[in-house]
Amino acid sequence: MLDEALDLFLGSRCVGCDLPGRMLCAPCRDGLSRTPRVAWPSPVPAGLVTPWVAETYDGAVRALVVGHKDRGQWGHRRVLGSLLADAVRGATGGVDPEVPLLLVPVPSRPGAGRRRGYEATAALARTAARELRRERPVRLAPLLVSRGAADQAGLGAGQRAHNMAGSMHCPSGALARVARRREAAYVVVCDDVVTTGSTAREAQRALEAVGLPPVAVAAVAATRRRSGAGGGPSGDPAVGRGPRRG
Repeated sequence: MLDEALDLFLGSRCVGCDLPGRMLCAPCRDGLSRTPRVAWPSPVPAGLVTPWVAETYDGAVRALVVGHKDRGQWGHRRVLGSLLADAVRGATGGVDPEVPLLLVPVPSRPGAGRRRGYEATAALARTAARELRRERPVRLAPLLVSRGAADQAGLGAGQRAHNMAGSMHCPSGALARVARRREAAYVVVCDDVVTTGSTAREAQRALEAVGLPPVAVAAVAATRRRSGAGGGPSGDPAVGRGPRRG
């Protein structure tokens, strides 16, 4: 009855099964994966730290991401942020739980956040941080700023890498705020979707350039790999990489 009532007043339907009611009904939400996994893109950008995700980018998850990022469906942040938290747990499962995590969201292109009214990836990372703080010290650190890059839609792996190269940097003011805390932390790059890995690799490059190398990438989902694609680099860089001091 509740879902029918919501549909009457809001006209909403589940993005997973299209039943009237909540934008993600309880059965579809319960069907989401809660098991993080490594998701190497193919080909793997040289030097990319291990990318972890909670889901595959299709079906209900794709609808949630697109709705949140492009259609102003702010309410999806709770489900997506929780999935991102799962990915962060996988990415940092082998590091010291007493050392804080520093979640660094991938920035939007200039003007995109103003047009939609919020920074989509930062909103997910903030939601994930709130959940993870019940388990360990976590801070959100929006250190990265985009200088601007063309829309990635329709670009191949090489084109995306070229498009993203040099497109991010860390402003001195943001770095100063981190430095004032003067504490060790594990840096994790956070994104919504891993596609070719070019965006995550550019974020990693910009952080490495200021002495804050990430231990891993964490994202809500990854696109399906092409049939026959080989495995990614061996090992888990998150285990054995030391924390970085601000």
